[in-house]
Amino acid sequence: MISEQQIIEGCTKHNQKAQKLLYDKYSNFLLGICMRFASDKSEAEDILQDSFIKIFFSIKDFSGTGSFTGWLRKIAVNTAITHYHRNLKYRYNVEIEEYVSAESGIASFEEDFYTSDMLLRILNELPPGYRMVFNLYAMEGFKHKEIAEKLGIDTNTSKSQYSRAKAVIREKLEMLGRLKKIYSDNT
Repeated sequence: MISEQQIIEGCTKHNQKAQKLLYDKYSNFLLGICMRFASDKSEAEDILQDSFIKIFFSIKDFSGTGSFTGWLRKIAVNTAITHYHRNLKYRYNVEIEEYVSAESGIASFEEDFYTSDMLLRILNELPPGYRMVFNLYAMEGFKHKEIAEKLGIDTNTSKSQYSRAKAVIREKLEMLGRLKKIYSDNT
């Protein structure tokens, strides 16, 4: 069995076997990250491919301190941000009013009801800006100031997009909950 350090060393020498081992070991993990930022699997695969290109060209810069998976995650997230900026001009504009919803008063959700596929689908249905801010804040742990700097937006814009993303997610989860109740009442 080849160690992670041996794979890294092989990749720094552009060894194709080591690169394939690295890809095989981490592609599913990184695709999961890319899926959260992409609107569909095809876009996520594009981000993943760009991430691996960056990984293979910059692996020599991995210092060995800290987590290798954390370093890979950072590259995938930054690649997703770059992809977002590059494709921003091709995205349609969405009126904010379409996505603002009132609080429904439902305090919590049944955690076992929602599958990861359902939650991912809901995330993918968010407008691109909302999805980017939500993922960076809620999933990756960035502060709003950091998000604003990375995306070239105002800190308050980051906060409001995060708030609106949560409202949209809540609304869609509530709708799924109502559908489940209707379905269970009719069976």
